[in-house]
Order: sequence, then C-alpha cells, then structure tokens
Amino acid sequence: MENNINWNFDNSYSRLSNAFKEHIKPVAVKSPELVIINESLAKELDLNLTKINKDKLSSLFTGNTLPEGSNTIAQAYAGHQFGHFTMLGDGRAILIGEHITSSNKRYDIQLKGSGKTSFSRNGDGRAALGPMLREYIVSEAMHNLNIPSTRSLAVAKTGEKIMRDTLLEGAILTRVALSHIRVGTFQYIAARDKKDELEMLLNYVINRHYPKLVNSKNKAMDLLIDLMNKQIDLVVNWMRVGFIHGVMNTDNMSISGETIDYGPCAFMDTYDPKTVFSSIDHMGRYAYCNQPIITKWNLSRFAECLIPMIDKNQKKAIEMATEIINTFEKKYEEKWLEMMRKKLGLIGNHSIDKTLILDLLTWMHQNKADYTNTFCHIMDPLSNNGTIYEDMDFVDWKKRLNIRQLKDNNSYKNSIELMKTYNPLVIPRNHKVEEVLEFADRKDFKPLIRFLNILKKPYIKQEDTSDFQSLSGSNENYKTFCGT
Repeated sequence: MENNINWNFDNSYSRLSNAFKEHIKPVAVKSPELVIINESLAKELDLNLTKINKDKLSSLFTGNTLPEGSNTIAQAYAGHQFGHFTMLGDGRAILIGEHITSSNKRYDIQLKGSGKTSFSRNGDGRAALGPMLREYIVSEAMHNLNIPSTRSLAVAKTGEKIMRDTLLEGAILTRVALSHIRVGTFQYIAARDKKDELEMLLNYVINRHYPKLVNSKNKAMDLLIDLMNKQIDLVVNWMRVGFIHGVMNTDNMSISGETIDYGPCAFMDTYDPKTVFSSIDHMGRYAYCNQPIITKWNLSRFAECLIPMIDKNQKKAIEMATEIINTFEKKYEEKWLEMMRKKLGLIGNHSIDKTLILDLLTWMHQNKADYTNTFCHIMDPLSNNGTIYEDMDFVDWKKRLNIRQLKDNNSYKNSIELMKTYNPLVIPRNHKVEEVLEFADRKDFKPLIRFLNILKKPYIKQEDTSDFQSLSGSNENYKTFCGT
C-alpha cells in the first residue's frame, strides 16, 4: 500500500538531538473510519490515494498503519500561554515524517489526536471529531483566501468516545505543514541553556526555511528580521479578512510564517476591533485589534532566545535585537495601509488615505456593519447587503472614496478589479461552520462538502455564494473552544 501511495520521506528533524523530540508511535485506535480526504492536496503532494481502499486509508490516517519510511516523533517545545511561560510539547500529535514532493518541496505530515506522549501532562492525547473538522474547514479556507496556512489532508474517526464536557466522538486530523517548528521550539532549547543545541536549531531552520541566509555574517539577526517580515505579512492578511486566531501563544507562532493551530479561531462578522471569540480569553489579550501587538510581543520572546547567537557581548546583542524589534510598528503600519488601500481599490500613496480608511472603520464600528459584506457592497452597490448602506454618512464617505479612486490615472474599473483580489465574497462564517458540524455529528457530511466547495473559490461569485453571505445574530454570544 505504501509504495502505491508514493510516500517519499526524508526525516531530517528526527535526526537532530533527542533534546528536540521523543520517539514514539501513535496509539492504535479501535475502529478507524475515514470521514474526509483532501484529494486536491493529495495531488499537490504527489500522493496517489485513488487506488487504495477506504479501510486501508482509514488505518493509515489514524496511525494504525504507518507508511514505509516514516519515523514517528513528538516534538518538544515551550511557550508563553496567555503570557505565562510553560515547557510543553506535542501532547496529542505525532509527526509521521517529512514528505518530499517531485518538485523537491518538503512537508511535515502530522497526526493530530494520535494519543498520549510524554508531553501530554493531564491530557488524554485524543481529539474530537467536531474540532478536527473545524480545523479542516478553516485551514483550507485560509489557504484558498491566499493566506499562508497549515493544511488538512484527512480526518478519520477512531471509533472511540472521548470525554470533554460530555462524551464526544474521537477523531484524528492529518495536518500538513512546511514544518511544525515554532517560536516555542526556540524557547524550549534556550531554556536548556545549551548553546550548541541552540546553534543546531538555528542552522537547521535556516537550511530548511531560509536558505538565502546560509552565508549570512549574522544568521540569528537576519533570521529575526526575515521572520518579523513574514509574521507582519501574515497578520496583515488576518486583519484583511477579519480572522481572529484566538490563541496567539508563542507555541502557536510558526517559524515558517504559516497560520498554525485552529482551536478557538473565528471570523468576525460585525466589525468591532475588540472582538474576542475564545472562551478562555477573558481579558481580550488576543482580540482582533491586539493581534499586531501580540505579534510584536511574540517576536520579542523569539529575539530573547537568539541573544547568545547575535553577539558574544550580551549588552550589544540586546541592543541589536531591540533595534530590530523597534522597527515593527512602522513596518506593520506601512503594510497594513497598503493592504487597506487595495481593499478599497486605491492606487498610489496619498496623505488622505489613512483618514479615509479610519473613517470607514469608525463608521462600520458605530453602525455595527458586517466587515466582509461592507467591502462587498463597496465593490458592488447593487448587491443585497441591507439598507445600512443608505446611511448619509456612508454615502458621503463613498463619494470621497470615488474621488480618491480616480487619482494616479486610475479608473473605477481598475479599482473594482483590484478590490476583487483582496475582498472575499465568502468566509467560513461562524454559524455556517457550526451548522455543517451539527450535520456531521449526525453523520450527514453533504453540507460539509458543499461548504468546502464554496470556500475553494472565495473571490469568485458562484451559484450558491449568497447562501453563505447571510448573517446570524451578533459576535457577542458566539464562543469557540480549544477543543482539547
């Protein structure tokens, strides 16, 4: 079976020091049953799953059968969780190995919900079907929104019940990532206070993710700069589509610049910068408006890990790292403004732009306008988005926008075309996600498949697009959970 699938493993991370991981196999499950498989992603990975029967695939995607060439490990890492430092690790996930495609791209293949490891603490190492399907939906939606993200290859049921607040159906997600190395991985190694291990991790990350830095005179400093730029780009993209990660702990900040860990995440409907969905974020630490601030905070923790590698003189190293971190706000604002210009179809850079953007956001907040649909209305005033846009303040603002759009030899037509690439028509709205998960819980997966098909082309108007643009209630009563 393994040879027919076309696995091609080269497990470089597992060859690092044992300080970085635990060698362990997935815990066998009682009755594996494949729920969904991502055929388009399988093709991208050069995997041939079409000729393998469902029972064998079910066994594979629950870890009961391991592919030839795999080397299963649980990765060690640490993390600041809501500001508090903790030594962590893969408590319910096992990395099968690193699959190499025919175009020489390397991807981690990981089973999430695969059983206890030495890092599980009090957890059972398992996952429930709902949260795993939720990650599948949202991670694939993010990918199709052109936002760097881990991907979901499959979800399979285990045939076992797991206890959370109630008994739930167990499941395992197969997650695909450029790697699962996090800021927290560096924190774990830095906490061990062994410079040789830190240097090993630094060189590994540069060779794998930032090869252009191999000959750098100061690898640590240049890595900090490059990661900061990647993370700014990522969070600007989150802000663009109204995505709220919900648990921006340092162990959920990927070194590769991908969105990772879709626990208490959600998309904002009514525009409110202080929107929080996570049931455990009581203080609003990871609210929509705080995501840039937390990104800088997390990068500061990353910089602290690199101090011994930046310069032998600790004081000088701290000064150098601080100088880099202090460029965050300016870089973020420049990229955020450029993104917002494109959402409004603006070409060039004019002094009135920031005021025009902030006036729109203020109006949206005061009038409880829907974030996504407001930009859809600006692109297409004839779309059925409600009478809210007949408000005179908005009408006056729109006139100012139209005047600005024509600057720099631009045209309305060009503005609309630009806006269409930055403003999705559909997002995985929270009530729609919950709706398809309820059907899935009753073993009806047709609504899930329909939803995923719509989310594949979020920028293109489809036959069923309007069915997925409607609102349901407000953000205030909606809560998401880690699903652990």
